[in-house]
Amino acid sequence: MIITMADKINKTIKNPLWFSVSEAAKIGGVQGKTIRRAIKSGHSLTYKIIKNRYQIEMTSLLIFLNKNTKLQNKLKDFGLGQYIEEWRK
Repeated sequence: MIITMADKINKTIKNPLWFSVSEAAKIGGVQGKTIRRAIKSGHSLTYKIIKNRYQIEMTSLLIFLNKNTKLQNKLKDFGLGQYIEEWRK
């Protein structure tokens, strides 16, 4: 069994936030296919399947979106970061 950074963080979060693929994509400023591709390729996204729909955990989503510069920029410019002043610096 592989324990990821998101798994370690999730152990301390009592009520994690879960988002659908489309919600996660909007939060990250990316397309839904980017999220689905990350799930299929085994990146460190923590997810569960409810009624044949993926639910992605918020902490693992943010960790994934901060893994490379391109995704970081999309998060900051088109996603959640556009509303957080400290991220724009």
